[in-house]
Amino acid sequence: MTGVDPVLVRGWLAARSLSRGLPAPVADHGGWRVDTGGPVERRRHLFAEVGPGLTALLATIDTPGVFVKLCADAGTFRALLPPHWTITDANCMMVPERAALTPPVVPPGYRLTTVRDGGVTHVTIAAPDGGLAASGHAAELDGIFVYDRIVVEDAHRRRGLGRALMMALGAHCTSTSRQVLTATAMGAALYATLGWRIYAPYTTATIP
Repeated sequence: MTGVDPVLVRGWLAARSLSRGLPAPVADHGGWRVDTGGPVERRRHLFAEVGPGLTALLATIDTPGVFVKLCADAGTFRALLPPHWTITDANCMMVPERAALTPPVVPPGYRLTTVRDGGVTHVTIAAPDGGLAASGHAAELDGIFVYDRIVVEDAHRRRGLGRALMMALGAHCTSTSRQVLTATAMGAALYATLGWRIYAPYTTATIP
């Protein structure tokens, strides 16, 4: 895999950890490790490219709960996996191709709220009945600005709430910071309308 900047990839992981209150990533096997400590995900590893450290690491893991992520397509990653591993997600990493500076606009009756805590921003959009319609986070660290956990509830989709979330979060990005996010296929379609492009595949594997 060529053309993927390890500084950007590591920066995404570090800012994501900040957003979620997780430990900072540490170098491990040529990639980075975060000890997430969750009930489903105990640990995650991220690699910007294929290398001997990745295959060596895969050979040492024999229990569920460890997720390994690689900036490569599912076919490339699958060819490296031991027999008992499986691909769980084949998503993508995206970066903005053009600026989208439109102010956030929500439909009548909806209410957008922004809370800042250090380098972390949390935006929520309340529905007319007071329930949560959408929410998202962003974190800025060492020149990298990451969008994280962008969620629009099913009953409130196709009303521009995803766009409003992104605009509200992006308003807090320092002009010199590099912006990045990871997305599912459905999310990527939304972000493409906001001027984002696919930067690299982002594939996850684990032992089921």
